[in-house]
This record gives sequence, structure tokens and C-alpha cells, in this order.
Amino acid sequence: MNRRSVIKGLLAGVAAGGFRMPLVHAADYTGKFFAFVQAVGGWDPTSFCDPKANTPGEPTINHWAEEDEVREAGNIPYAPFAANEAFFDKYHDRMLVINGVDAQTNSHTIGTVHNWSGRSSEGYPTATALLAAHHGPDLPVAYLTFGGFSYPAGIIRTTRLDNTDLLQALAAPSTAPAGRYFGEADWAALEAYANETANRLGEAAELVPAESRRLAEYRSAFGAEGLKGFADAINNSRQESGLRRQAQLAVLGFRTGAAVSADLALGGFDTHANHDTFHANRLAQLANGVDYLWDFAETEGVADRLVVVMGSDFGRTNYYNAGDGKDHWPIGSFVVMEKHQPWADRAVGETDDMHFARRINPATLRHDDANGTVIHPRHVHKALRRYLGIETSVGAERYPFDGTEDFAFFAEPSADS
Repeated sequence: MNRRSVIKGLLAGVAAGGFRMPLVHAADYTGKFFAFVQAVGGWDPTSFCDPKANTPGEPTINHWAEEDEVREAGNIPYAPFAANEAFFDKYHDRMLVINGVDAQTNSHTIGTVHNWSGRSSEGYPTATALLAAHHGPDLPVAYLTFGGFSYPAGIIRTTRLDNTDLLQALAAPSTAPAGRYFGEADWAALEAYANETANRLGEAAELVPAESRRLAEYRSAFGAEGLKGFADAINNSRQESGLRRQAQLAVLGFRTGAAVSADLALGGFDTHANHDTFHANRLAQLANGVDYLWDFAETEGVADRLVVVMGSDFGRTNYYNAGDGKDHWPIGSFVVMEKHQPWADRAVGETDDMHFARRINPATLRHDDANGTVIHPRHVHKALRRYLGIETSVGAERYPFDGTEDFAFFAEPSADS
């Protein structure tokens, strides 16, 4: 294949795809950013944010409780396990813990769908997808995902960011290895042709709405300003690993205006054997990763705009099995974090001594067998939608939580609460 043929092929591809069209201004978005951190496999809230001591006459629920007791950071109880003490001491004042959330399943598949979409069957988008679709539909990579459950339900594009070299090649093809085959004049010709062709297609009267939407999505997806800034920021950063790397990339996406929301994921919580050993390691990595997320957000100047949500598939049993592990248990927790909020430094929801969910009054957030209900993921998602301003968005109205009670998780607490 000669040089002329390669250029013709690229011109054709550019015309079809709307190559590097700078339609989105990265600085235009001034709202919040959202990082949902998934503890994949089913974490143990009784060794984290819903601590349980052992009950006489019942099986041992936690080995740590044989030698220690439940502690508190501010108004939030936590288990003296793994790296919990440092984490809760540092962040309790920006933390709302929602305990006793019943996923109604012991299945990983259903548990992840339920906890991250609010619905136990497939079809509803994640909250991160709804947030990206509402706040940044035209941003280059509005919804980043690094694993876990990240279903967009067709309302927004997702970007799985496994290979940052490919992002650089996409954002700045003239400096990528394949791009160096062409000189500056050739790249200028390619981009000029792309601009002309995309503009002509965009003005075509015969385009049906679906075609117009796809064209606009292609053009915005290749928006040079935010995407190029994101790629440059990645290249100039020190490369972290694991959950810290995910946090780093998410924050850089937020700071450069390329992204609005991100799903971060850390696996290894399915501890059916040697629970304490493996779970202590995973919980420490989780705390370390979220701590890095907040510290790096401070460094990059976006911490005051950041909302973090932590959760998992479900919880783990209130006893150890024969392999000193813990199996699946439907009752879990969510942790919502944000700076300078009146609803923070609180734990709401409730479980009994053996980690069974109790009925909670949606208005008072207190145990109420007569007028309360067990908290389910849909209650958390509905409250999050309202608090984050997307309850009446197009995506949320397409996927509603009709007939779901309104829990006042984010209401400012009264003096007697």
C-alpha cells in the first residue's frame, strides 16, 4: 500500500467518524464530580462500617471482637480492623453511612445489578451513567469505568480506560507512533477535510434524528480540548497502580473537563475461606485507594466538587464457615462522602446484633417496626437522585422508582436526632 492510498483511507475514516472535532469546551462544566467505588465480591460491613461484637450463645460473628470492642470516629461506629481507624478518623466528618441495606439476594450477578442500579433485574442504568448523561452528555469521556458493574442503558457512552496509550493515540494522533508516518501538512489536510465533511453532514436536511444524534456523539466523543488535555495530564502524571491508579485517572479526567463520573472497582472481597486475612488486606486497599482519591483530588483542585459513594454486592454471613471464611449475606451498607455537608458524620439505618436489617422510618431514619420499612438499594438510589439533582432528568424519568418510599438520608438532622 502506498502513501497516497493510506491518506485516502484515513480521509474516508475521518469523514465518517468526525475525527477530533473540538466541539466541547472543557472549562464549561462547573458542577460536581462523582466517583462510585465498588468493593467487588461482597464486603463485610460488620468488619467495617456496621461493626458487630459477638453475642453470647450465638456463633462468633467476628474474631476481632474476641479481643477488642467497637470504636467510634465522631458519630460513626467502626470496627477496629484492617486500616479502619485511620480511615474513619480522617474522613468521618464527610461521611454518611447507610447500614442495613437489603439486596434481597445472595447472588453476585443480582447483587451487583441491584446495588449499583437500584433494581434487582437488568435494564436500569447505574447512577454514574445517569449523572454523566445529565451533567456531561457532550464531554469526550463523560462516563469512565474501570470494571465492576457499569451499565449505561443506552443513555450515555462508557469509556473503559484500560490502555492509556490508546487514549493518547486517539487524542493526539499526529504524535502517536502510527501518526508519525505523516508530516504536519498531511495532518492539517486531514483535519481540515474532517471539519468540512462533518459540518456538511451536520447541515444535511435529509438526516433523520437518529443519524443527527449519532453524528453529534461522534463529534463530541473526539472533542480535542478535553480529550487532549486528559491525555496530556495522564502522560505528565506519576503512574500509580491498582485502585490508586483508577482514582488518579478519574481525578485527572475530572480536572481536565473530560469526564463527570467514574466507576472504580476493587475485587477480592469474596472471602469464603480465611476471611479475616484476605478481608483485612482488601479493606486496607479499599481505604488506601479512597484516601488517595481524596488526597489527589485536593492536589488537583477538585476535592470540593467531589462526591464519593462506596458499596458492594452484598454483605457476608454473621458466622464463620468450616474454612474460617464467610459466605454470602444479603445485608450490606453504602458510604456516601462529600466535604462540608450537614448530613455528614452520621450513620443511619440499623441492623440487630446478628446483622439482620431492621425496619426504618423513612422520615425519622429511626428503627420503627410499625411505620418503617427495610432499606433496599432503590431507596438509596432514589435519595441520591434527588440529592444530586437528577431525579427529574430525562434518564431518571425513563427509569423511575415509582412507589418507592422517600428516605431523608440527606436532610439536615434536627437537634434531637
